[in-house]
Amino acid sequence: MTQPPPAASFRLLTAAEKEASMQRTLDEGWNGQNDIWIFGYGSLVWRPGFEHAEARQATLVGYHRSLCLWSRINRGTPEQPGLVFALDRGGSCRGLAYRLRSSQVPNVFPQLWEREMPSGAYQPRWLNVRTPEGSVPALTFVMDRNSSGYAGRLPEQKILSIVRCGQGIYGHCVEYVAETARALRQHGIVDQRLESLVRQLEAPELSP
Repeated sequence: MTQPPPAASFRLLTAAEKEASMQRTLDEGWNGQNDIWIFGYGSLVWRPGFEHAEARQATLVGYHRSLCLWSRINRGTPEQPGLVFALDRGGSCRGLAYRLRSSQVPNVFPQLWEREMPSGAYQPRWLNVRTPEGSVPALTFVMDRNSSGYAGRLPEQKILSIVRCGQGIYGHCVEYVAETARALRQHGIVDQRLESLVRQLEAPELSP
């Protein structure tokens, strides 16, 4: 899908829908007592937004980091969406796993759902991630390919063009992509495809 769907197809979840999604996810993966792990692969790497007891490098197998989610609020508009990261099927992804104390779950999860699930474009799943200290089950937000927000596998030049033009309430899409690459690098994680995109985004554009 090289063009975003019409702006009219974009819909935010209601408060009741977000609450139901959050409770369903907690029921599926939390016993109400143990600490919880959350996997970050995009902005959660450089702006988790919650205090955590521990952070580890982590690898998720079966999904890869991809600029495949149309952003119509944070890094774009309904009329001119930007692109943000999601986990699409295939390959693997290195990121960070955060351990959230059980006592923090009731306060952190509603904020997390407001941030990650405004339109329901992600599917929250409990997936095993590999860390240096062993595998842990982590809450992971993966792309829902049936969502109208799914951009699919776009050509690189198309991605660059969209990212250069995207701007929303959180700022420019270029800054979001560059900040993600920088934060990963600071944690000893190098995503070669992402680094290539950043180099091209930061290079002066040639005049036609």
